[in-house]
Amino acid sequence: MIYPERFSNLPEYAFPRLRALLAGHAPGGPDCAMTIGEPRHPMPPFVAEALAGAVADFARYPVNEGTHALLDAIAGWIARRYDVTLPPERLIALNGTREGLFNLALALCPEAKRGARPVVLMPNPFYQVYAVAAAAVGAEPVFVPATEASGHLPDYAALSPELLDRVALAYLCSPANPQGAVAGRDRWRTLLALAEKHDFRIVADECYSEIWRDTPPPGALEMAAETGADPERVLAINSLSKRSNLPGLRSGFAAGGPETIRRLRQLRAYAGAPLPGPLQAVAAAAWADEAHVEASRALYQEKYRIADAVLAGVPGYRPPEGGFFLWLPVADGEAAALSLFRATGVRVLPGAYLSRDTAQGNPGAGFIRAAMVAPAAEMRAGLIRLRDHLYS
Repeated sequence: MIYPERFSNLPEYAFPRLRALLAGHAPGGPDCAMTIGEPRHPMPPFVAEALAGAVADFARYPVNEGTHALLDAIAGWIARRYDVTLPPERLIALNGTREGLFNLALALCPEAKRGARPVVLMPNPFYQVYAVAAAAVGAEPVFVPATEASGHLPDYAALSPELLDRVALAYLCSPANPQGAVAGRDRWRTLLALAEKHDFRIVADECYSEIWRDTPPPGALEMAAETGADPERVLAINSLSKRSNLPGLRSGFAAGGPETIRRLRQLRAYAGAPLPGPLQAVAAAAWADEAHVEASRALYQEKYRIADAVLAGVPGYRPPEGGFFLWLPVADGEAAALSLFRATGVRVLPGAYLSRDTAQGNPGAGFIRAAMVAPAAEMRAGLIRLRDHLYS
């Protein structure tokens, strides 16, 4: 049999790699999972009622681009959150963010740029779907270090003009996974100007936008509006997984310029799997409600305080500005994760599993990622065991 080469160099995905690393080793204490970013706060209280009220829609084919009620709810949230007014034709419903982050490359990345192979920029470390999207369209992935030197966000402006001229898409996650860094207004202005100068599209992965420490992070849509950027210059992706503690709902959206969304809708009409009607009803209710988001955010803000207190003496500890991950420095992430599990039962993810080797090395190799998703008391106990084993 002949198989395609385009995915042949993909490493094993992070979580199977972790299972293989820990296989055959007994945990040294009670299980404490701090690996996957799966929210464990309560779901919104209205989910069951909204689902029951629309259950008859399971007997109908769902609307591919999103029901009027769902798109109106998303537009309402964007207006409240970012003071940006978008008509429905600038929105499309998605099955979570991963689908959109992948399929947008199929719909939007050209076969060539300036007569050469197009480039897709992404931070390193990064959410792994970015690289798979680039591979699917035959683009050249360029992994840009997101390290302490660059504020744990990629410095795309430091790349050569010749490379930037070939860029078709540039991914940016803010708050960042895994470091929790937030792109401020000046960084957004710089990136928007760079995209205008070199004619590329910014893909803003904003699924952690509603989990923050002190101040709501600025978003791509509001910064594009503030700077007068071309609406086609930015595509924002978000979902209810983290905001509303509904990862199993698989509901998200993309918002961008009218031509951008038209092309996404066209592709989705042929190859998309629309969100079932009853789930769209739940999603509409969730985007329209802010009380459950505020309650969940308060729980995360308490977890920030716990992490700050427990890890205060850890050399190199950097309090996250947003999101729910801790990016903790160690000598070797893989060795630290295995040692921690064998000694304490606490499971974390080696940072190298979220990043790629480059000529400059692997920027995740000296880190572990710990997800602050467990209940506060369980999280505190896990962090104490982690601290005492790795940093004492």
